[in-house]
Parts: sequence; C-alpha cells; structure tokens
Amino acid sequence: MPDDDELVRLVGKLDLRAKVRLLSGESVWRSCAEPAIGLRALTFSDGPAGVRGPGWDERRTSLALPSPTALAATWDEILVGRLGGLLAAEARRKGVDVLLAPVLNLHRTPYGGRHFECFSEDPLLTARLGVAYVRGVQAGGVAAAPKHFVANETETDRLTHDVELGERTLRELYLAPFEAVVQAGAWAVMSAYNSVNGHSMSENPLLTTPLKDEWSFDGLVVSDWGAVRSTVAAAEAGQDLSMPGPWGPWGDRLVDAVEAGEVAVTAVDEKVLRLLRLAARVGALEGLDGNEMSGHRSSADAEAQAGAPTESLAGRGGTSDADAALLREAASASTVLLRNNGILPLPAACRIALLGTGATAPRVQGGGSSGLYPAAASSLFTALSAVTEVEHLSGVRIHDRPTPVDAPVLVRVLGAADAVLFREHRLTGRILETEEVPGAEVLEISSALHVTNTGLWRLAVAGYGRLTLDVDGVRVVDVVQPVDTDDPAVKHLRPPHHVAEVRLTEGTEVELVARRELGEDSGMASVLAADPPPACPPEDFAAAVEAARRCDAAVVVVSTTDSIESEGCDRHTLKLPGEQDALVSAVCQANPNTVVVVNSGGPVLLPWREDAAAVLVTWFPGQEGGNGLADVLLGDREPGGRLPTTWPGSESDVPIHDFLPEAGSLRYREGLDIGYRAWAANHTPPAYWFGHGLGYTTWDYEEARVERNEVRVRLRNTGERRGREVVQVYLSRPDSAVARPERWLAGFAVVTAGPGETAEAVIEVPERAISHWTGKWLVEPGAFIVLIGPNAGDTPLCLRSENALQPW
Repeated sequence: MPDDDELVRLVGKLDLRAKVRLLSGESVWRSCAEPAIGLRALTFSDGPAGVRGPGWDERRTSLALPSPTALAATWDEILVGRLGGLLAAEARRKGVDVLLAPVLNLHRTPYGGRHFECFSEDPLLTARLGVAYVRGVQAGGVAAAPKHFVANETETDRLTHDVELGERTLRELYLAPFEAVVQAGAWAVMSAYNSVNGHSMSENPLLTTPLKDEWSFDGLVVSDWGAVRSTVAAAEAGQDLSMPGPWGPWGDRLVDAVEAGEVAVTAVDEKVLRLLRLAARVGALEGLDGNEMSGHRSSADAEAQAGAPTESLAGRGGTSDADAALLREAASASTVLLRNNGILPLPAACRIALLGTGATAPRVQGGGSSGLYPAAASSLFTALSAVTEVEHLSGVRIHDRPTPVDAPVLVRVLGAADAVLFREHRLTGRILETEEVPGAEVLEISSALHVTNTGLWRLAVAGYGRLTLDVDGVRVVDVVQPVDTDDPAVKHLRPPHHVAEVRLTEGTEVELVARRELGEDSGMASVLAADPPPACPPEDFAAAVEAARRCDAAVVVVSTTDSIESEGCDRHTLKLPGEQDALVSAVCQANPNTVVVVNSGGPVLLPWREDAAAVLVTWFPGQEGGNGLADVLLGDREPGGRLPTTWPGSESDVPIHDFLPEAGSLRYREGLDIGYRAWAANHTPPAYWFGHGLGYTTWDYEEARVERNEVRVRLRNTGERRGREVVQVYLSRPDSAVARPERWLAGFAVVTAGPGETAEAVIEVPERAISHWTGKWLVEPGAFIVLIGPNAGDTPLCLRSENALQPW
C-alpha cells in the first residue's frame, strides 16, 4: 500500500473541481473515478446480513446470513469472524469494495423496528462482535463501514430527530462500540441521519472529536444515503464522502464555497486523501498511468469491477457446500433455548404436528435496506420431513399486506404516447429498480395470473404518482398517490399499496397490468400484488389444534412480519401479530409436548411461555435456518445461543417507554441504564435476562478467583451430554462515589466440557470496564464486586472485598 506521502502527491495533481467531484457519488452505489491518478470507482453495498451488491434485482441472489441479533446470540467472536470472511468473499465476487456494515447501534428499548440489524443492548458485547465482524471482512480485502455513527436507535422521524444525551452516557454506551472497531482498524465509518445534541451527524463535531483526532481514525467517513444536507457545515465537519450522487449539496456549490473562502481547501484535500487511502486499501488505486503503485488489481480487473458486478456462486443459482455448512452451523449456534422441560431434543421416531406459516415460509431476514434475494431458503418443514413424519397446517394468518406476484412479469418503461423505451422480463412483481432511460414517464408491470381458487382475490398496485391496475382490460384501481415521505426506506422500498377485490374463477387465466407515473423524486419502486381468498379460515385453527392432539409432539412456529420489524418504522407493541398467541395456547392445551419456535429479529411477548414444554428463539436465521433449527430440535447440535437483549414478560414492565421523539427531540433520560441494567435498577425481573440460554446439559459454577485483570472460573458439566457454556462476568460498585448501573457486563468466555468434566474459563476484564468518563477516562480507587454466572440475573458466584477486582 502506498504511504501518505505518495497519496498526498496524487492529491496535488488534481485541481479544485476534480477534488470536489471525488467527494460525491458518481451514482447511487458508486463513487467517482479519476483516471488521471489511476483511481477507479468504489462500489458500495448494503449489509449486514449478506452482500446484495449494487442495486435491487431478484435475478442476482446472495448468501443470506443470520441477522445480527442472531450473530450476537452466538457470543462467538471466532464464528462471527469466519462469517465476516464469507461476506468478504461474496463482496469480491460481486465487485463490491465497501460493505455498509456492521450496525453498532444499541437496543435502547425492545421497540426499535430495526434492532434485528443491531447486535445487542450491551456496549461490550456489541464492541467485541463488531470488532470480529470488521476484522473478518477486512482480512478479505473489503472495507467494512460500521454504522450509524452515532445514537441512531430509533426509526421514527429518523431523518430529523435530535438525540439529547450527556457526555458520559454518549462515551460509555453509544460511542464505545465505534471506538473499539476504530481501534481494531476499521477502514470506514458511516455517519447517521439523526442529530446529536443539536448537530446533524453529517455536520457533527463528533466526527472530528473523538473520531478522527482522539481515536486517530485515518479512514473515510461516508454519509448515510442522502444524509448530507448542507454545503459549508458538512464540509467543515469531519464528513468526507456524500452519497449517493451525483446530486446533493456539494459539487459546484462546494467549489463556490471554497473559492469564496467559506471552506478551506485543506479540508477538501484531507477528505480526498482519506478517499484515496481507502481506495488503496481495497485495491482501487493504481496510481498515475496505472504504473506508479504495485500490489493492486490490474486495469482490466478495475474496469471489470467498475462495470456490471460479477455474480457470486449464489448469483449463478447455487450455494457451495462449504458456505451452506457454515451458514447452517451459524443458525444452530445462534438458536436460543429459553425453556425446556426435557422434551428436547425430540426422539428420532416422533410424529410431529408442525404448525404456523413460518414452518414453510420462514422469515430469513428483516425488512429495509439490508434486504437481499437469498440464494436459497431452507424451511423447517422440508428439513424435518426428510427424517421423520410431519403434518403441517398454518392454523392462522399473520398479516394482510399484499403479496407481490411470484411469477415471471414483463416490465416496460414507457415514454410519451406510451413509446416503449425499455423492456425486460423479471421474476417478481416487486420492482425496486430497473433501467433508467431519458424521457421515461411510466413504469408498467404485467403478468398472467393463473387463478387457483374461486372467490374474491385481493389485487394491488403500489408506488407514487398516478397508479392504475387493469384486470383483463378492466380498470379496478385508478388513484393518485402523492409522495408523503422523505424516508428512503419507504420511498424506495415500501411504497403505499392500493387494493381492489375482484372475484375470479378457478382454472381461468387473467392478465394483470399495473402502471405508475415516474415523477421527480418519487423513486422507481413499484409493486403488482395478488392474493387468493384467505387461506386460513376459522376451521384451519381448529384443524391445527386437532393435528397437535393426535401427534406425538407439536412444533409451533410464530413469526413477526416485515411491517413490524423493518427499517423506517418502530414497533408500537411487542405482541405477535394475528391470532398466533391464541393458537399456541390452544395447542399447548391439546398436547403437553408442545415446542414453540419464535422467528423474530427482536423480543416479542410470550404469554404462554410457562405452558409450552420448550421455547426456542431462532431470530431471522438466514437461508440455512430450517436445517440449522432441525439440527437443534433433533439433538444433532446443541442450541448454542444466549440472549443478546433482555426479553420482557409484559409491556408494562419495559423500563424505557419514551422511545419516540417529541417535537423533534428524543431525550435519553435513562442515562447509563438501558437493557438489563434498567431491569436490575428497577428490581423487576424480566421474562428472560440478557445472557440467558439453555443447552442440552447443566453446569455447576464451583469457584472463582481474581488475578489482577483476569477472572478464572471453574465449572463442571453436571449433565449427560457434552456442552458449551458462556461464562459471563458482571461488575458492581454499590459504594461508589460515582453514579453507576447496578451491574454491567465486564467480560465473557466460552468453555466446553464432556459429562462430569470440569473446565476453567479465563475472562479478561479490560481496564475500560472499571473506568468512567469525566472529560477523560478515570478509575475510581477501591474494590469492585465481581458477579459471575450464566446471565445478568443469575450470578451464583460473587467475589467481594479483598477478593474483588482491583484497579491496575
């Protein structure tokens, strides 16, 4: 890699206009190239649970990893690092240089609609897994861009709300994971949409202090898409690259500002230097005439990468055996066993009533910009049917959102007088992007619908502008949908639907034609949807309960939907949608051997949890979720997960309720007490504590000792199977002169042992765990109490007084 002197020399070869041009995107997903210095465009892709690649095209599939909440549930840095390496390989195959991930924001409350993209409620766990993720990705030559810097825990009014919080809370909680990944060598950081203490994050002093000066971050600060909204203020701050482009507030306006003396040219030079440094790290900088730098991609490679992205093995229609095995391992390792009365693992010869829509159509990912088109999707029904007798019924319907046509469609872009400017065949009625052509006025989606059921079909069209829907030439929808949001997650991914109910006859075929205007700043997202008459009438509920009654065991899969857990919206209830709770309760009464599987990205209420024989959380498990879960249910693998966030028993018990902005402001009044810290402070037990999770064996915590900054714990496997335990160390300081949480996570380690064997866990406690912020990091003299156990609410070992952790 060239040193900074070489990079500075390249910056000096550019005039002001050329420099400023590099600081905005060339397009939605690419930065600008500069042939004069051998710089090709950088290609960006959304993450964090896979590499979609630039754009949205269902024909380009991707490996789908477990959601970040699932990755955090593994408490396994080695596994997360391996998955980071898989992401890097996938990025390289797709021609991606920068992966916009991981998400390091915290689960401040369980109501965050996008929390499935975040690791956990704890800064230490988030930091350690974030570091593993970043190192795994960057070891493969692809830049990670941890996001969203900073305090971006709420989706409501996310573009504009101002987070108000104290410096200590900011430092000890919300900045801590970012500091850790920067110290680990992150090559980029993404600034957030929101403001913090009165400054938009693209203009915030935090981009300079502590990020660039105090932490010595030498990478690139890239904006969230559309987050740069000013010329001078953002340019004077630590913001380096404004995405997307070429539109935006920089460009010619920034040139004018520099020439007018409003922005220093040295600030521009610094931003370009950081861009070139990132380009060199990912192999996008060859140097003048392509000969001055060595060790990077050839010109031919750069040209290929700057063009249409190459396809991964997944994109060519498959997944390698090694990739599938790793994703399957991750799905099992992240599955959390909340409760088990001994029914699990299930016996080999077991007739199973498998209930719920998620058993055949699982949610493998959350909604929003992290979405991708999975290369595969294993279902629990398919996995279990291969080894035992299974009877499946849905039982209940969980959402009413129109379903995009899942069949070949013809997409046409039309100009004046319906002139066809572009046409292509696609695989689904959900079209988020297609060819942009001059003079485009209308996007049209058409498909032949084969009617499978007689009755009222729900047909829908979605988008902005004038929307029409024709059925065999008869117009059933004709409305104008104004652009009513600035949120890109809504505008470009989830536009409003308009529905018509049309009676159709089984065995016929009808032509559906949906059209929408293409207006300025309205995006291209358009949907043609068709749903048959409701598939779950009341008798299906009874049939599901009856199936449970006659089988040896019942497995009920309950799920959230992408209208509940998605970018761009927060949750207003933690209840499961539809009649799923009623179904679980009825099945538990019908069959005492009922196992409930929770397919959600974050906490939901489990009012029947004490009635079920076993409860598992499978999160959004990625494309191998069905196979990984079957491995756990049948005992081929242990459920390896531990909760990365606390699960409440009721909504009234949730400690923090003010998660929505008021008059544009969101105050973090709780300070340091979020998650399990808040539960501990309130002395109200949750349903399941942070860190909770059972395996297929049991453990006895026998003794512990402290040796300076290490806690050594001896424990014994008291069960009949080999097992894995996550040993957690929490600190407390009730006599402190400084306000502190009642307890906080200070370290953790994993041990494995066979039946009757002992194991020693060695947990290193970093000095930061006993430090507090008062304008600088300080350690209060005196002893800290060390609490050791399997979760935040169960710490059977406690070291006090002379045996307690001491400052070092």
